[in-house]
Amino acid sequence: MEKCLLSIDWDYFIYSPKYSCNSYLENKKSLIDLWYKRYIQARARGEDIQKAFYISPELYTFWSRIKKYFKFSKNTKVYVSDSHALSYKIAEENNCKSVYLFDYHSDLGYGGLLSLNFDVNCSNWLGKLLKDEHIKAAYIFYSPYTKEKPEDFKPMNDIYNIRYCKTYDLSKSVSAAAVHICRSGAWTPPWYDNRFIQFVKALGLPYKVVNCPERKWDTASLSLSDKINYLLA
Repeated sequence: MEKCLLSIDWDYFIYSPKYSCNSYLENKKSLIDLWYKRYIQARARGEDIQKAFYISPELYTFWSRIKKYFKFSKNTKVYVSDSHALSYKIAEENNCKSVYLFDYHSDLGYGGLLSLNFDVNCSNWLGKLLKDEHIKAAYIFYSPYTKEKPEDFKPMNDIYNIRYCKTYDLSKSVSAAAVHICRSGAWTPPWYDNRFIQFVKALGLPYKVVNCPERKWDTASLSLSDKINYLLA
């Protein structure tokens, strides 16, 4: 049986009717500073940004549904990180021949086929796995809140074995050699980090954390100096 990687982005479950987070570099500024900046700017408008982001109800039934279609064993490796780019290395090292991705984004590359010539990053890792022939197929399960469409990636779709699926498209058990759960902190608010950890633990398997720094979210202790520094972020 071919090995597969089950890759899950926390932003699959996060949505906001009002705010849309654009593409960001994955660094301290985007992981925490910009969230404080958004919070301060929203407060100046009389808004509370913490009430503008929601968690999908699907979160609470996700693992029970997944376990109907994916087989996990004591040998299944589970990784937790902030950046989704780690999925490339995980798939390669575990000799996975397919990826099942649950995500707000496809991570196929956002500059057409030319974007697959760049180094592996959080926006092209899945396209790179296909281009570099580490995997034979990619199955993408979009968040119901995504603004992306499969036709946005026609150049990749025409060349590689990419399928855009719904959970009910899964009709047989798939053996998961590895699971990667990423936080994508540039796109997901820090005040939900505790929920993220709860979600990770709910899988019920041992996991390894790789470069997923703790984010301190304490708006009550913000000083004037802090606010100025964050507004300049």
